[in-house]
Amino acid sequence: MVGKLLTISKENLWTNNPIFIQILGICSALAVTNNLINTTIMSAGLIFVTGFSNLTVSLLKHIIPRKVRMIIQTLIIAFYVIIVDLILRAFLPDISRALGPYIGLIITNCIIMGRAEAFAGSHPPLISLWDGLTSGAGYMGVLMLIAFIRELLGYGSIFGMPVILEGKLFGLWLIFPEGFQGWIIMLMPPSAFFLLGIFIWIAKTIMLKHKDKS
Repeated sequence: MVGKLLTISKENLWTNNPIFIQILGICSALAVTNNLINTTIMSAGLIFVTGFSNLTVSLLKHIIPRKVRMIIQTLIIAFYVIIVDLILRAFLPDISRALGPYIGLIITNCIIMGRAEAFAGSHPPLISLWDGLTSGAGYMGVLMLIAFIRELLGYGSIFGMPVILEGKLFGLWLIFPEGFQGWIIMLMPPSAFFLLGIFIWIAKTIMLKHKDKS
């Protein structure tokens, strides 16, 4: 059991990462990663939805008619997305407004439907829950890395706290010019596209080198 969970974790976080390898869920990577706070909330919501959608699909897999399984899976996913949306509106209204329609679009995220269809429909509930949580975590890791770079270079801040002042980062001189005001390009979707491409290239290179050594 523990070995199975570790294998799932390794695959979802690295060797079969939903963004690096499967190239899924990249719409949100382009849309919400100019701000670490929004990215964190969005990713946490997706982890919750993916995990509990997997759990629910696994629990119901024997009673869901095969011909309508994808419709039922979509309804299950929509149920959990609505819960996330209501929680954000009630407790984090500013972030809810900032994310706008992207919370609702979690319903159509390929990662969630993919895990429900490919994994939860043929595995036990607890393992399916773990698969969903780790798939979401793999997605979150990539988005947080992109958001960190975009916010740092775009706003000169991390989680909304200024860290770049007059070309200094935490008091140390770096490559930023004096009077650094942020790169506007880093706040635009194309920057996320290019960063994602660079990260996929780096990840694939590391995997291929590791495979050759093995």
